[in-house]
Amino acid sequence: MVIETKRLILRPFLEGDAADVYEYLKAPAVNCFVSMKLHSLDEARKEMKKRLGETEYYFAITLRDGGKVIGEINAYPETGEPHGDENAVRDTFSPCWMMNKNFQGKGYAFEAAHAFFDYLFSQKGARRIYAYTEDYNLSSQHLCEKLGMRREGTFLEFISFVSNPDGTPKYENTVQYAILKKEWELQRSN
Repeated sequence: MVIETKRLILRPFLEGDAADVYEYLKAPAVNCFVSMKLHSLDEARKEMKKRLGETEYYFAITLRDGGKVIGEINAYPETGEPHGDENAVRDTFSPCWMMNKNFQGKGYAFEAAHAFFDYLFSQKGARRIYAYTEDYNLSSQHLCEKLGMRREGTFLEFISFVSNPDGTPKYENTVQYAILKKEWELQRSN
C-alpha cells in the first residue's frame, strides 16, 4: 500500500532506508521512542529487514522529491474495549508518528498524519483513533489538535520509558487525544 500527498509518499519500508532511519533513531527525540533507538547503521539495516513485511499499517514517510525517509507512522487495529476477546471488532487505532528533527516544523507531520487518518477511516474500518503524547511534547499535542482530535485527559505518572539517575523508573505524564470517524467526516465536510 502506498499513500500519496502533495509533498510526501507514505510507503512500506525498504532495506535501502537504513541510513535515513538511523539518522533519526540514533537519538530519539522523546522518551517513548527510546526502546527503538538504533546504535549503528548495521543495526538499522537489520531493523529494515524486520520491517519489510509491514505493508498495511506501518509506513515510511518519504519526500516526494528525492525519496528521503524523514519519519514514520503506524497504527494497528485493536479492540475498543480493553477486555475484548479474539472475536471483538478491531476498529480502534492508536497511531505513532516520529519525524527526523531536521524536517520538523515544515508541516510534513500534519500532511502525513492527515493522509494516514484518512486511510484508516476510509479503508481500514477505523471507528476511533486515539493518540498518547507526553505532557512536555507540545509539538505532538499541537499536531493532534490540528488534526481535529479532542484532548480527553491527562494520566499522571502514567508510564516509564527511562530511569532516573538513581535507577528508579522516571514516570511521565501522558495526554490522550482522540477523534471518531463521524467527527473526522464532519470536519472534512466543512
